[in-house]
Amino acid sequence: MEAIMESGSHSTINTALIAIILAIGIPACSQSATDGQEPAATHAETATITEQEVRDVQNLWGEGIVHIGTIYRDKGDYQQAAMDHINRFYNYQDGVVLFKPTLASEKQFRTDVEGALSYFIGDNENYPEDHGFALKPWSSVRWENTGTKIIGNMAVAMGNYYFTPAKQGDPVKVEYSFAYTKDEEGALRIILHGSHIPYSPD
Repeated sequence: MEAIMESGSHSTINTALIAIILAIGIPACSQSATDGQEPAATHAETATITEQEVRDVQNLWGEGIVHIGTIYRDKGDYQQAAMDHINRFYNYQDGVVLFKPTLASEKQFRTDVEGALSYFIGDNENYPEDHGFALKPWSSVRWENTGTKIIGNMAVAMGNYYFTPAKQGDPVKVEYSFAYTKDEEGALRIILHGSHIPYSPD
């Protein structure tokens, strides 16, 4: 009888020990499974740019291109106008801007202010193929966004824009991909400018 009671006592103790181990072990396993991993929510960046802000800066950029051509036509300081345009819309103050102008085949990719300025106004021996795109002049620039992707402090827009000659002629259709970021003052700045003539099998 005593042996049976002793056996039952051991069984009760063993059961209690197992319950304690499981109670301690399960949270520990659960903790180890998530160690080194932040909650998914911390990886999501809060958007700081709106699509309307992108559309607004696109329209202002187009007006700036028209302005450069107008100053050139009126024999004003178009070089300063072009430099003002670059300083206002591009983020060179924070480093490299990836600039791929439309009508460039020899030096297709530009990463400094000189390359961008040369494309807009030409007359640079380092870029002999540039003839001053902004000096056409143009009367308007119309944007047609296919889509805008916003991730945190960066927005990327893609689509077509149409440049209407100031004198006469049909609008020139150009494909674009632009990326923007906000500076410390909250202004959108271009960090990627990619522009291409649409493919034509002819």
